Amino acid sequence: MLELSEIKAFLALARHHHFGKAAEECAVSQPRISQLIRGIETKIGGSLFNRTSRQVTLTVLGQQLFTSLEPAYGRLEAIYYQAQNAARGVTGILRLGFMGSGANELMAPLLTRFRERYPDCDIELVETSFSDPLGPLRRGEVDVTLTRLPVQETDLTVGPVMISEGFILAVGLQHRLATRTHVSLEELKSETMFAITGNAPDYWWDHHVPRETPSGVPISRGAKVGSFQELLTLVAAGKGVSTMAASVAVYYPRPDIKYIPVVDGGENEVALVWRSGEQLSRIKALVDVARSLLVTSR
Repeated sequence: MLELSEIKAFLALARHHHFGKAAEECAVSQPRISQLIRGIETKIGGSLFNRTSRQVTLTVLGQQLFTSLEPAYGRLEAIYYQAQNAARGVTGILRLGFMGSGANELMAPLLTRFRERYPDCDIELVETSFSDPLGPLRRGEVDVTLTRLPVQETDLTVGPVMISEGFILAVGLQHRLATRTHVSLEELKSETMFAITGNAPDYWWDHHVPRETPSGVPISRGAKVGSFQELLTLVAAGKGVSTMAASVAVYYPRPDIKYIPVVDGGENEVALVWRSGEQLSRIKALVDVARSLLVTSR
């Protein structure tokens, strides 16, 4: 009979076609993955993978085993998580905050996998605003939130980074940069960007809408904005420009705004954040699901 560790190693290698990624998913070393695969092949009596210096592929026998074993293991995994769910008490409602496009395309698989593992716990989605990204969490309106980093607060814990993307510059169609295919932050020294109302930390807004160029030249702050739609409207009206996450161009296209990649904008990351010391099993369950999703998506 096959051991559970052997099954996990086989399925991981069959999915990733890479010993390193399979080892990472199984949280073991690459030599251990090789050892487990050899053990399976010895028990079965045939080769499951074609191995070359460039790639790892399934043999015909390996593909047959994978086709039969994967759904069976999925059912076994579901039974395990249901039992774990009952033991941990992962029930009730988990209130998850999210900020606009910060949810991105990972939201659907995150919710799906969580629902599969913890069917007795519902997730309630609550949209948060960039003018107060951490307020709902501190006020107890949400249990955990998907928000853009940085978060440098002693009373809050930053979990796994779910998304990492670049920056774009939003300008009106009549702006001098509107015909450009890319820009650098240094070119914004003569521009006006926006300030913000509300309770967003200064360091947080400065990361997303810089106060100065990389060489230290100040960038003017113009009107204060309290919502993302207000920001886009002012940009379209030619009242200023704004840096923002690259995914905005996908999720918030507008005929009166041009989005231009910023070549030196750095990373714009989204992570799970919760109140430090919070012991809710629902939060731990969501974080575990998020980490497993990140491993399998690589």
